Amino acid sequence: MMTAAHPLDVLSGTGRPTFSAAEMSRRTAVLDAALAAAGVRHCVLYGANRSGSAVQWLTGWPVTREAVVVHTIGEPDTLLVHFFNHVPQARALAPAADVRWAGSTTASLLDELRRRGASDSGVAVVGAVPFGMHTALRENLGAIADLNGAYTRIRLHKSAEELAWLRAAAHLTDLSCAALRDGTRPGSTEYELGALVEGSYLAHGGTNYIHYFALTAMAEPAQCVPSQWPNGRVVHRGDVLACELSTAVGVDYPGQLLRTFTVAEPPTPVVTELHQVADAALSRIEALLAPGVLPEQIVAAAEVIEDAGFTTVDDLVHGLGGGYLPPVFGSRSRTLEAPPTLPLAEGMTIVVQPNVTTTDGRIGVQTGELFEITATGCARLHQFPRGLGLIDG
Repeated sequence: MMTAAHPLDVLSGTGRPTFSAAEMSRRTAVLDAALAAAGVRHCVLYGANRSGSAVQWLTGWPVTREAVVVHTIGEPDTLLVHFFNHVPQARALAPAADVRWAGSTTASLLDELRRRGASDSGVAVVGAVPFGMHTALRENLGAIADLNGAYTRIRLHKSAEELAWLRAAAHLTDLSCAALRDGTRPGSTEYELGALVEGSYLAHGGTNYIHYFALTAMAEPAQCVPSQWPNGRVVHRGDVLACELSTAVGVDYPGQLLRTFTVAEPPTPVVTELHQVADAALSRIEALLAPGVLPEQIVAAAEVIEDAGFTTVDDLVHGLGGGYLPPVFGSRSRTLEAPPTLPLAEGMTIVVQPNVTTTDGRIGVQTGELFEITATGCARLHQFPRGLGLIDG
């Protein structure tokens, strides 16, 4: 009898986890198809300041200060890396690319494009190309095709290997929530909560994507949604703690788990009701998730929130894994625009997160997690228990 694979198997080897040659070839093929559809042969993929998922997706190199990939149909990629001392590791993590020190990045980029014969044929771009680089490309190479939309559509549907990385990330995120639940005490600071979270996965090779907290007194509430930056507030008995946690594998593949706990005391009636409504919304949406389902149907399923006299502050649903992806939309009372029309499809990974709050914005709860859309419905990627939790005092 075969033993089921453990989610962390993708992290069990020596060195940094990598995708197979077959997976990397698949990515080249789908990018080439998008270029052919746009009528161009050459593409510039840009990233800077640890942001720019396309560079890592195509080559395996997580962006540090600045990185540019020059991709041409039928030719090996060239990866230009800004810091000279980052080149050795870039060569190890992007073995299929010709990795070079960028020097003057724009000048080196133009030289490489000219060498590839792109002088008058135009070029496509993916990523937040700086204004000066964009101007230089336009002035020297003519028309520029924006391939960002096509790249986003490519990233919506995950391969089997990408799903394995996301399952590992979800497992590490579950560990981080367990560490938060088990290690928080009255007297802890928000900074210490972050240390609990990060300490749970660093030894396994996980990396931080986000960890956001909302911490407020149930008797005198003053915060309804987690903050993006901790403020050092001290945990007290009678607080309610809501969290939004994401641990990543390989930077670009995070889990996402949202949970709420009361500290050393039972929930007040309003916290109980908020979480009951959030649980109902999550259950109704989960039961609906399947290929072909439209955002409008999900918004309708979540109207238990408004029916109870509450609202939301955060997005109700968003894609995740390779970026903050479509479809992104809020509940009926939160959004100012019509829901998107993009239907769910097999291979998408989406976060459902009913952040139910009072209409005055003084208190709220979080629940939700990352799901895979399967051929017949959906699959949970997280295993952390649901429901309103209690942190012992």
